[in-house]
Amino acid sequence: MTEAGELPLQEYRLRLGGRVWSILHTHAMLTHADEAHFFRVLRNRVPYGVALWPASIALAHDLMDRADGLRGRRVLELGAGTGLPGIIAAAHGGQVVQTDRHECALEVCRRNGARNGALPVGYCLADWVAWDDTGRYDWIIGADILYAEEAHPHLRAILERNLAPGGRALLADPFRPASLPLLEALEADGWRIALSTWSVGEAEALRSVGIYELWREPNAAIAGAASGAVPAAGASVRAEYGGDPGRLAPTYPASSWRPRCYLVPERCSPERP
Repeated sequence: MTEAGELPLQEYRLRLGGRVWSILHTHAMLTHADEAHFFRVLRNRVPYGVALWPASIALAHDLMDRADGLRGRRVLELGAGTGLPGIIAAAHGGQVVQTDRHECALEVCRRNGARNGALPVGYCLADWVAWDDTGRYDWIIGADILYAEEAHPHLRAILERNLAPGGRALLADPFRPASLPLLEALEADGWRIALSTWSVGEAEALRSVGIYELWREPNAAIAGAASGAVPAAGASVRAEYGGDPGRLAPTYPASSWRPRCYLVPERCSPERP
C-alpha cells in the first residue's frame, strides 16, 4: 500500500493482452454492493476519480481489442481518474493526453503510467467548464463520465470541438439513467452510436457496462485507421483483484444502442462535487 497525498492506495492487478497491469487506487467498485458502500460511507472522504470503477476496466478491455487502431493516433482521455484506459492506449502506441480536474487523480495517473511503462503520456489539469484545449484527437475516451446531466453541454462541446474528422469517441457507462439524455441528443443531431456490452466483476456479482462508440456519419469514410475493431462476441478474459478472480466478457453487437434496462439505481449515481 502506498500513499497519494493523504490517501492510502491499493493495487489492482489486471491480466490483459498477455501481461499484468498494475493500477493504484483507493477502492475498487467491482460490485453493486461496493458502489453502494462507497456512496453511503465514503463519498465525502474519497475523491471519485481515485477509485477504480468497472467502466474503466471494461473500457481497457475494449481498447485492447482495438489496439491496431491506436498506434500513432492522438487519444484524449476525459476524467481519467486512475488512468487505466489511457495507459492501455499509450502502451499500444497511442499519443495520449490524460485529463482530470483533480490534481490528486492526475498524480495517481502519473504513478500508474510510470509503473506500467506507458510513457510518454501528457497530463493536463482541466475542467470541462473552462475547457481551452483546441487540439483535434482521433480518439476521445472516457469511463463513467456521463453521470452529471449538468455537465452534458460541456462534454458535448468537447466532442464537437476536439474530435478529429473521422475520429471516434468511446464512452464507457454502467447504464446510469442520467447518461441517456446526452446520447439521445447527439443521435438526434446526426451522430451515430453503437453499443457493446461487457460484464465486469466477481463471478457471483457481475455488472454490465456499455461501451458507446460515437462518430459523425459524414466523416465516416475518412475514419479508416481510427475506426478500430469491435470486440469478438463470446470472448472472455479474467482479472484478479485481492486474490479473488473476476470475469469480464463482451457481447456484441446489440440490436440497438439503447439498453433495455438500467442496472444502477439513481441513488447510486455520483453527484458532481
